Amino acid sequence: MNKATILIVDDDISNIEIMNAVLEDDYEVCFATSGQQALDAARASHPDLVLLDVLMPDIDGFEVCRQLKGDPLLADIPVIFTTGLGDTEDEMRGLSLGAIDYVTKPIQPAILRARVSNHVELKRLRDQLANMAVTDALTGLSNRRQMERLMLTETARLARTGEWLSVIMLDIDFFKQFNDTYGHPAGDRCIMMVAAALTRAVKRATDLSARYGGEEFACLLPGADPAGAELVAQEIRLQIQSLNIPHELSRVSPFITVSIGVASAHCRPDMAPDQWIIEADRQLYASKQHGRDRISMTVFDQQPEDDQPRLTANG
Repeated sequence: MNKATILIVDDDISNIEIMNAVLEDDYEVCFATSGQQALDAARASHPDLVLLDVLMPDIDGFEVCRQLKGDPLLADIPVIFTTGLGDTEDEMRGLSLGAIDYVTKPIQPAILRARVSNHVELKRLRDQLANMAVTDALTGLSNRRQMERLMLTETARLARTGEWLSVIMLDIDFFKQFNDTYGHPAGDRCIMMVAAALTRAVKRATDLSARYGGEEFACLLPGADPAGAELVAQEIRLQIQSLNIPHELSRVSPFITVSIGVASAHCRPDMAPDQWIIEADRQLYASKQHGRDRISMTVFDQQPEDDQPRLTANG
């Protein structure tokens, strides 16, 4: 199991050295000596817990905590304030801002070790429960809830720089007939094999594959332009073809195939996250209307006259 990461924030190097000596054998430790450094380090390393000094010269610990809890990507990181003995008002204010605990200075090694250990374990358990809530039980892929949640964060992040975002929607062709012919256990095995093929095709760590519902899947590709998204869609199609799952009632192939829709756009602050899903779903419908077992694409932030589906028939 990988070690948990602890971010120690204190403008006094001697305090950092004391806490590091207590924790370094059991955790990966990083540190910051100012509030701004703390925020930058949290965004870069996404620690499992922050030990946060209250009094710092630039941004104090209260403001750092407020900003951490106001950031959807960082809000779940537990914060333990480090305060001077008897600073009851500081402790109450810190807890009201979302901190989970406090330790007093001078640091007592056994107390620090125990409190950090308890809260790291609680976070691990919370993360496990959260992961179960956003994971499809049959395939192990993310579920629709996770896909939609990440759409919110990724569109907001990419809109700051106007980067590309692409979404792929795909559907197993004639899946009802497959279930009727081979039975629901075989249908479940088919869905699991398609999910595994999707995982092999969607390779970047920043990408997400999800079971969107039933026999429908979705892929979120941050930073992928139309050409890159098309390559991923083609690889998905090839990986699923290579499964060679028999489907005698399919009208397009003796084996399982998929219809695919791809939507790409530069992210802008005025664009709703669900636009990508809507446009990719339209392209998926176009693939079905034009014979299935194919890819349809659009770049939907262009002018209407340029926004026409592009079909890739059988390839």
